[in-house]
Amino acid sequence: MTLAAHQNRTGLPEQAPVEDRAWALKNTLDAKGLIPTGFDEGWKTTFEEEYSPRRGAELVARAWTDPEFRELLLSDGTAAVAQYGYLGAQGEYIRALADTPTVKNVIVCSLCSCTAWPILGLPPTWYKGFEYRARVVREPRKVLAELGTTIPEDVEIKVYDTTAETRYMVLPMRPAGTEGWDAERLASIVTKDCLIGVALPSADVVVEHPNT
Repeated sequence: MTLAAHQNRTGLPEQAPVEDRAWALKNTLDAKGLIPTGFDEGWKTTFEEEYSPRRGAELVARAWTDPEFRELLLSDGTAAVAQYGYLGAQGEYIRALADTPTVKNVIVCSLCSCTAWPILGLPPTWYKGFEYRARVVREPRKVLAELGTTIPEDVEIKVYDTTAETRYMVLPMRPAGTEGWDAERLASIVTKDCLIGVALPSADVVVEHPNT
């Protein structure tokens, strides 16, 4: 990814990097005794072992092979995700957006960095950057091209602004060349970027979850 994750904007006071500000906040809360024992370790385990785009890839693979589940995922994403026990913090209400031959869906959080943590994992660094959040709303086709995904001019791009209440996932189209594949193999080509909508799955690109 080439989009900058952190920028100091002209005319505004210079800011420390997000990581430095987060550590400063944590240290302040620690000093005041406001972080319970084991809190950090519990979330570390959750993010390392549970919250992963592998979960979202599983949902996509199931939707590609099970028409009934696909219908449920698109009509009531929360219920579909609940079947897997994948609901959780920052993913209590899920809505799935289906790509079609004429529509490409893309997710952004223009306010901050919201994603559906339990099924996408934590947002990528570029997703949290001001440049992506500002530009993908105005010029999504150009931004996707810069990220390596060229969308034909006759395909409409719809940008969905996720919120604290509604978390989106993109259901991409099943790529050619995957006929006869089982669910596990299909899931292996669905990345976090595919679930956000800035990349397309390909039969030639297998990924390793959960860190992709």
